[in-house]
Amino acid sequence: MSDQASKPASGTAEAATQLLAPIRVILADTQSLYRVGIRKIFESEEGIQLVAQPETLGHTLEAVVKFPADVLLFEASLSQEPTEAVAQILERVPGLKVVILIEKPLREHETVECVRRGVRGIVSRSIPPDLLVRCVRKVAAGEPWLDKRSVHWLAEAYRAQAHAALPHSKVRLTEREQVIVSLVTDGRRNKEIALELGTSEQVVKNYLRRIYERFGVADRLELAIYCLQHGLAKRAAGPAPPPAKA
Repeated sequence: MSDQASKPASGTAEAATQLLAPIRVILADTQSLYRVGIRKIFESEEGIQLVAQPETLGHTLEAVVKFPADVLLFEASLSQEPTEAVAQILERVPGLKVVILIEKPLREHETVECVRRGVRGIVSRSIPPDLLVRCVRKVAAGEPWLDKRSVHWLAEAYRAQAHAALPHSKVRLTEREQVIVSLVTDGRRNKEIALELGTSEQVVKNYLRRIYERFGVADRLELAIYCLQHGLAKRAAGPAPPPAKA
């Protein structure tokens, strides 16, 4: 068998998909050196295409309309009110996934307001290149990119505004599903959840897909907020249940 024939079909299919449908990115940042550096990073990555590099808020508002894109990397200092700027951007292109680039950590109310306005990710401008690439791919795929502290703030904010008389969902979770939901709410990634439960990432993904469908949520952030609001994120006492058979 040739080396070409022995390559995994899934990897070939994934590479072909990336070539056919690259992730289109707009980088809005005030510093030319930073933009040049990020452009070089993306140029070395298959499946990511940098389509515009505006350096002001005004240029950004023009670029998001002129250049169809999947992800916008938006430097927070482009506007004195970044949350308002995000609202203006999403009014023009509702489906655009916005990631805020920050110099210093946001405060709790700033983080909550950003996500409420539609931000899908918050990252430091000094993030390592490999993590920035991973962030772009995750956000483009519909997943949020937030640290554990941000997820906790959001969950608390949504729980605080939930009405005391909010009806409980008729959907009930199994013991294993409750554990998975609690770990998701704690900000754990699929790999970490799989290690704790002694199973594979694919099994965790299968559980999450079914849970998303049952609760009518789009991603792990919405799931965490929903389950906290409805009292479904409490982890069962005692050891985790034995691993499910693949």
